[in-house]
Amino acid sequence: MSRTNAPETDPDAGHARGALNVADWSPRTLAAQAMGYIDPVTRAVVPPLHLSTTYLRDADNGYRSGFSYARPDNATIREAEGVIAALEGAEAGALLFGSGMAAAAAVFSALAPGDHVIAPEVMYWGLKRWLRQEAPRLGLTVDFVAMDDRDAVRAAFVPGRTRLVWVETPGNPLCTIVDLAAVAELAHAAGARLVVDSTASSPIVTRPLELGADLVMHSATKILNGHSDVVAGVLAAARPDAFWERLIAIRATWGAILGPFEAYLLMRGLRTLPLRVSAQSAGALHLAERLSGHPLVGTVLYPGLADHPGHAVAARQMQGGFGFMLSIRVAGGEAAAIATAARVRLWKRATSLGGVESLIEHRASVEGTGTPCPPDLLRLSVGIEDPNDLFRDLDEALHGAASS
Repeated sequence: MSRTNAPETDPDAGHARGALNVADWSPRTLAAQAMGYIDPVTRAVVPPLHLSTTYLRDADNGYRSGFSYARPDNATIREAEGVIAALEGAEAGALLFGSGMAAAAAVFSALAPGDHVIAPEVMYWGLKRWLRQEAPRLGLTVDFVAMDDRDAVRAAFVPGRTRLVWVETPGNPLCTIVDLAAVAELAHAAGARLVVDSTASSPIVTRPLELGADLVMHSATKILNGHSDVVAGVLAAARPDAFWERLIAIRATWGAILGPFEAYLLMRGLRTLPLRVSAQSAGALHLAERLSGHPLVGTVLYPGLADHPGHAVAARQMQGGFGFMLSIRVAGGEAAAIATAARVRLWKRATSLGGVESLIEHRASVEGTGTPCPPDLLRLSVGIEDPNDLFRDLDEALHGAASS
């Protein structure tokens, strides 16, 4: 069952679905024009929403339209997948899932019992918890290592058994940076695949497949959609192979595909992705620099700062910005951090990342026992508001918490 996001031409209309040649145009243009799709029936420049769950057979019982049923495929979903595949440089294409967790779980479920996985110590807490609880049920062994330590990664491989290395960069919420090209070299030398969770970056900033990754995953709920109104996940692959075919089959069998309305909203978000990423990354850097000298902030964790331990690697593999997420460690400790989050007015105390509205969260309270997150840490997701307003709001909250 082969599946790519290659352009499809409608000879009657003289237009193409995905008519823009990826090699000819910048990511900003490809995203803004949604790959240049023009509806062949109405000539609409905004792709229509396809909601049908079933499709008419041909007289010979075939499906020359390419669609038979909604569980494995949908035209609206294909269009959003095509844009993401183009932005990631994914030769095999992309697959949309109902959530980032569904996309990630599909990858691990495609492995065989007895396989060994290397995963980062600092990663999305929900997936780390899933790996601890569910991976053993699949017969998988998972070792969590400091992924920014090349020697530690090298030592974690189990000869003949390690089949997958999972990387998250920047790591959530400590903003750790992993050298993707170096880890890809280690993984491939051991016969393993490298999968990169690039949720906290975006294909506008980092293109893991060009750095040697085999698969890239996003919680598309975050910066790809950017409006906090869609839950979605996506996988994109460097090249088609048996593992990719297995993922296609898993999504179809499990019914894990994204709904068409959510894909339609995601497509809307993707059109402005480069502009949002640029503004949010610039805002995050502005805040990181100003907060670095703040008397009530002990440490600022952001790869765009020259004193960040991963800055040199980040500068090499992140283009046009260092992402929209940063974390601060409040000088007054846990109580001051929680009190600061309670006093903000512009920042929203809510879970998630990448929306146009700025969010603040005390992650240790969310993650609980076993978290690598320090109790004095606040995670900040920078939106598109005026960064001066965001700084003033946080500055007032920090001072208010310190004096209470």
